[in-house]
Amino acid sequence: MRQYLLPIITGLLVIIFWQLSVIGFQIDKWILPGPAEIASSFWQAKSLIIYHSLPTIFEASIGLTLATLIGIIIAIAMEWSDFIRKIFYPFLILSQTIPFIVLAPLLTIWFGFGLTPKIIIITLVCFFPITINLFDGLSAVDSATLKLMLSMGANKKQVLKWVKWPTSLPTFFSGLRIAAAYSILGAVISEWVGAEKGLGILLTRSAKSYLTDRVFATIAVITVLSILAVLIVELIARLTIPWHYKKV
Repeated sequence: MRQYLLPIITGLLVIIFWQLSVIGFQIDKWILPGPAEIASSFWQAKSLIIYHSLPTIFEASIGLTLATLIGIIIAIAMEWSDFIRKIFYPFLILSQTIPFIVLAPLLTIWFGFGLTPKIIIITLVCFFPITINLFDGLSAVDSATLKLMLSMGANKKQVLKWVKWPTSLPTFFSGLRIAAAYSILGAVISEWVGAEKGLGILLTRSAKSYLTDRVFATIAVITVLSILAVLIVELIARLTIPWHYKKV
């Protein structure tokens, strides 16, 4: 708990300063609501916020799962073959140069307003850190260990299973933490273009209605969901690679 104590105290001080500033300068609620007004808005619209949170969580979960599977397959394939790495690596970099906010309308035109374009956007947002971190982990195995395994007659599959995969798990989970945080953001961005429900559409509607307190409440929910996603990945990592955390 000690490592979280300082950030919590700092956050509380910021909230207190924010609230006092809003009261002291008499700032209108539609320009900048105080934390108390944001909390009140959340409580009043909690049913609506929960209603819009569920599809966002569902989309983020599906997109992150698909991104993880694709990331693992591509990373292992690139590590397995230099030929595949030379083909895929430039396209991995290229995929991150496309602004997703621009890509979203095109996907909506091609696939409609359903779940498919949202999943594609979330997957594109999330798979890059997973792939790159896992590939780096697979490539950074100690050469002496590899020579020992090869001298004992191990083939490429056995080296991958018993040496490279376990060694790469810490970096894999590092990429997965980043992707987990991005998954909620990707879901929100995908909903901006076209959706009937979701935190992204709630954010847009609240902003257009000048319900600034609800906008901040929605942003707070998005932040909390992102943090929860990262904590879930952290928990899975601690259960999967306990030796890494004992060493740390």
